[in-house]
Amino acid sequence: MQFPKPILFCSIGLLFAFLGSSFATPPVAATSVVVQPGSNSSAVNEPGQTSDFLSGLAKRDTLLGDMAGLRPFLSRFGISLTIQETSEVLGNVSGGVRQGFEYDGLTQATLQLDTERAFGLHGGTFNISGLQLHGRNLSTENLDTLQTASGIEADRATRLWELWYQQSFLNDKMDVKIGQQSLDQEFMVSQNALLFVNTMFGWPMLPSADLPGGGPAYPLSALGVRLRWHATDSLTLLAGLFNGSPVSDLNGDSQAINASGLSFPLHGGVLAIAELQYSYPAVGSMVTTDQSQPLSGVYRLGFWYDSEDFADQEVDNTGVPLASPASTGNPRNHRGDYAFYAVVDQAIWNDPNDEDADRGVSFFARAMGAPEEDRNLIDISVNSGFTFHEPIRGRGDDTLGLGMGYAKVSDSAADSDRDTAFFTGSYYPVRGSEEFVELTYQYQLAPWCQLQPDFQYVFDPGGGVANPTSDRRVKNEAVLGIRMNVQF
Repeated sequence: MQFPKPILFCSIGLLFAFLGSSFATPPVAATSVVVQPGSNSSAVNEPGQTSDFLSGLAKRDTLLGDMAGLRPFLSRFGISLTIQETSEVLGNVSGGVRQGFEYDGLTQATLQLDTERAFGLHGGTFNISGLQLHGRNLSTENLDTLQTASGIEADRATRLWELWYQQSFLNDKMDVKIGQQSLDQEFMVSQNALLFVNTMFGWPMLPSADLPGGGPAYPLSALGVRLRWHATDSLTLLAGLFNGSPVSDLNGDSQAINASGLSFPLHGGVLAIAELQYSYPAVGSMVTTDQSQPLSGVYRLGFWYDSEDFADQEVDNTGVPLASPASTGNPRNHRGDYAFYAVVDQAIWNDPNDEDADRGVSFFARAMGAPEEDRNLIDISVNSGFTFHEPIRGRGDDTLGLGMGYAKVSDSAADSDRDTAFFTGSYYPVRGSEEFVELTYQYQLAPWCQLQPDFQYVFDPGGGVANPTSDRRVKNEAVLGIRMNVQF
């Protein structure tokens, strides 16, 4: 395997960072940034940075600093520019369809315009972002899993991602966003889960499998409008109406159908989603290191409904099993689908000896259910785990994480497998569920760079699907790899 160029270039940059830091003052503490595909995090240039590029590397928040004056120039007009590269090498050393390592990467660029700074309109933000996806897809080529190994895996492309305008009202108690949006940026989010590499800690398994085209989530998006209302300091309501599918044609690879991101379908169904968020203590409450203070938590309850047509998992339009030789081959159509979800992010321990009240352990969990089994491949999915911020005292920007994922294949999809085995008279495994565990450590190498070694183990890949190269199920998989995040 040829060594990936993006990681080679970043490694050279890291070497210069170390050399520069050897002759400079010690690096200052940096704010920990969890880089997730499509995250809204942005790195702000540190004022007063040294003119010496090498000696400043260890202290600046971005690799390129002010970009030869470009960032300060744009800032005069209320414009911010964020560029981040996520590169990784992942591979399965056992199990799967075949063993091997693959490189994949994502370059994300975002421009935001603050209308108040630009021309005096308070509360307005214009956002445009694009993606450059490169490398290969380990999950598709080696693993054959439901819950894919990396949240940045996608078809190679250079594409528009989000294009929206947001305006706040009522003293910033309410805001409305309209335009091309990716729902995984605001809905169903667990902040603690964003540390992990596996896709399902970002956009969950259930909507990935059940919504048309995988839903309007990375690397796709959909036109719509979103309302956010901060009812109290603790309660927030999110609600949105979006096109029922991120692509116009549901037959085929949704990413290939809209490879540039420049298709904006508005026909078909409607995706309605609502989420109630409760935070404790309330936003704005005084936080101290006093152990009598409550441990913080955020709780979310949500619901979505999509009015598109959904194909039956087992029978055709005449009620005959699709696997039967007598079947028309056209699945029965069902109008609409819906699901419920709940998300918990809860701090469970803070170090009483930590002056910054930043060292501690948090728990997260997200569960989703889709009652209409006849039209859904997945009817239950769950993610949960623990994160330990600053596991090594003095490494204030490192985070250790242990998480798991579970996806249950619906009874209708399992019945279809039984039908196939019956009508073909050959071996055909009945899918059940797929589980995985992930252990990861995010190491802050420089304010603008993180290294993240990662280990995943998958039980019953694909829910127990047959290996296309043999007459047995795909064996359990051990996946090893490393991810690098760089803020430019």
